[in-house]
Amino acid sequence: MTSSIRRRILLDALKLFDTAIMVVAFVLATIPTSGIGRTISAQDFFSMRIKVGNLILFFGLLLLWHILFTTLGLYGSHRLSSRASELADVVKGTTLGTMVLFVVSRLFHIKMAPLRFVGMFFVISTTLLIGSRLLLRFVLARTRAHGRNLRHILIVGTSQRALEFAEKIGSNPSLGYCVIGFADKHWHGIDQVEQNGHSLVCDLEGLPEYLRTNIVDEVVIALPIRSFHDDASRVAVMCEQQGIIVRVLSNIFNLKLARSRAEDMEGDSFITHYTGTGEGWPVVMKRVLDFCLALIALIVVSPVMLLAAALIKLTSPGPVFFRQKRIGQNKRKFTIYKFRSMAIDAEEKMRQLEHLNEVTGPVFKMKQDPRITPVGKFLRKTSIDELPQLFNVLRGDMSLVGPRPLPIRDYEGFSEDWHRRRFSVRPGITCLWQVNGRSSIPFDKWMELDMQYIDKWSLWLDLKILARTIPAVLKGFGAA
Repeated sequence: MTSSIRRRILLDALKLFDTAIMVVAFVLATIPTSGIGRTISAQDFFSMRIKVGNLILFFGLLLLWHILFTTLGLYGSHRLSSRASELADVVKGTTLGTMVLFVVSRLFHIKMAPLRFVGMFFVISTTLLIGSRLLLRFVLARTRAHGRNLRHILIVGTSQRALEFAEKIGSNPSLGYCVIGFADKHWHGIDQVEQNGHSLVCDLEGLPEYLRTNIVDEVVIALPIRSFHDDASRVAVMCEQQGIIVRVLSNIFNLKLARSRAEDMEGDSFITHYTGTGEGWPVVMKRVLDFCLALIALIVVSPVMLLAAALIKLTSPGPVFFRQKRIGQNKRKFTIYKFRSMAIDAEEKMRQLEHLNEVTGPVFKMKQDPRITPVGKFLRKTSIDELPQLFNVLRGDMSLVGPRPLPIRDYEGFSEDWHRRRFSVRPGITCLWQVNGRSSIPFDKWMELDMQYIDKWSLWLDLKILARTIPAVLKGFGAA
């Protein structure tokens, strides 16, 4: 039996196993929600009736779950994927699968599927699927460590990146790869291949014959793209003709921070390098959470906002709200809303106070700013002046969590390009800067905290920052 047929059989078995898990999760979820905690007799069991319509609906759900899991890539090769990324895909699948179950139960008025049942189904299905994937990874890792289920890989190119890739493959036998050697032209750095314990199996001219006569499951192209573009193209075509998997080391520009992903658009494949939040369901969930939490917050704090508006109107001439153009995501300009905490001519007076700036960098801060009104000082101390930015969150100009949006004047004072990476994500009301001292933090440290947020972003990080923001606001720590 060939390896491809064996893999097909194992993949079909995995699909059937996942389907069985969803059925088991469905059955187990009914026990605590339907009161079936007692033993039923054989007579009771065989007297139960199942409607044909319900049976068709259930098999339709199984088909939808299967399509969903396939679309999310749960049955693709995870040989090179990390354990965390595979388990994240599983959670995505069960989350969306549970949402499908919830929607179907509401559309068809299924009485046995209350919210409690749906919650139990999600917990059970997620636990069982994660457990099965972890067990499968363990079995495959042990199998590959004993020299079975190996894939023979040939690396074309002998650059430092190619050698580092070979070392990563060799240091992790659980991946199941066997580096059979390198192929490249002879050059002064070729000796390093043998020094690292590898071998040069052929040059680029002899590569076609080598592919025809040897076992090669995959080819990794690690040639310099600019000077070896034609050679790399010929290698890719040869592999395509012989049905050999081709991989290309994506970091051809030696980028230090950017992550990469493969994408396809109407038949054109390309590699995307990005920093920040990227795209996908976590970003969609972030936007959904922003909208829902901002709407709830506006309802809860509306009495405070009405009181603040009245105090501003009664104690100083001018509008209630302060509007200013700020720099948003990818340097898009938008109008930010705040409660006015300064005199109406504050913008004009700022030029006269530039020499009194108390912070480093292009931003302007003064602890005893004469432009601030008595009510405005209280609003700033308690951060109530920031509340109208919840409207910016609803509109999509801002997020609840993200680097603070800066005025155009401050942006024009930036001198380092790495500072500008903070504009690659949607700005927010709060971020690491706000919960670590706010105005008391030097400008460069502020920028470093923004970069830290961008590089380590997750929904969990957003929730932790929101949780830390509340006590920071109540203490008035670093407010100015």
